[in-house]
Amino acid sequence: MTTLITGANGFTGSHVCKALSRRSHAVRGFVRETSNLHRLDGLDIPLVKGDITNRAALKQALQDIDTVIHTAAYVDLGIVNETEMNRVNVEGTLALLETAVEAGVRRFVHCSTIGVFGDTQGQVVDESFHRTQNDFSSAYDRTKFQAQTLVDSFQSKGLSVASVLPSGIMGPGDPHFGPVVQRFLEGRLQFWAGGARITGIVHVEDVAEALILAAEKGGNGEHYIASAGELTTQAMFHVLSTQTGIQPPKEAPEWVVRWIANALEPFGRLFSFNPPLSRERVHYLYDRCVRIDASKARQDLGWNPMTPEQTLLTLLP
Repeated sequence: MTTLITGANGFTGSHVCKALSRRSHAVRGFVRETSNLHRLDGLDIPLVKGDITNRAALKQALQDIDTVIHTAAYVDLGIVNETEMNRVNVEGTLALLETAVEAGVRRFVHCSTIGVFGDTQGQVVDESFHRTQNDFSSAYDRTKFQAQTLVDSFQSKGLSVASVLPSGIMGPGDPHFGPVVQRFLEGRLQFWAGGARITGIVHVEDVAEALILAAEKGGNGEHYIASAGELTTQAMFHVLSTQTGIQPPKEAPEWVVRWIANALEPFGRLFSFNPPLSRERVHYLYDRCVRIDASKARQDLGWNPMTPEQTLLTLLP
């Protein structure tokens, strides 16, 4: 049978497609009409184009599909289009779930995020943790939590569901930390903010492997955290500096970072752009701390990721 990958052209989705293709599995991708397909170059898989809320397109994509791996999402922090994020992350997930049930799909694996736990205030938590944060730190935080709640609710509706909750996904082509590393390598990264922030790290290929293992071995309704370990941002730059000989960036004073974020945000809202610093981004840098234990995926799925240090080194040329 064939596996459908939503967001097949994305950073994570493309690696799932490649990993399944290497195993000679039948794969079909679901992408938007306007999607940039460069991450799928050299990969010969059929694609269905459509919006994640378009049920006619989803019905076409789900024909003769046994398993769905859902990686499509609107991912961003700061000044975002919250209406569009809700449409993609929440309404799109619901449309996909309902259409999958109608199509007789057997297995549904959701690429979630450790952010669904909310701010754990530095407490190390596992999959048994129930969110204690009453509000949401961002639109992304809220919409991914709502999407996760929807996925969990379908375990009793004839669809076997499992969820993988990655920490910070990295690897060659990483659209988030990758550009930062490039500036570091070019000697243009003189300052950084929030160097003491603890971040879970996982290689994108290991996330793809966790999603596939969850499809093959995961229990109905089960969650699996995918994180290779934790490092502070300062420690990440130390790893890169030791390997390259380039001096790590200096820590920017917190008060300066907060002042810049407060100054930039009104301009971002006025001119409809997402500045590199905003109150929301600063909140994630200094105020919010999500820490996790990923033992369950190793024990139950046989997942064996590379170390955080090894992951960081893959970002170097």
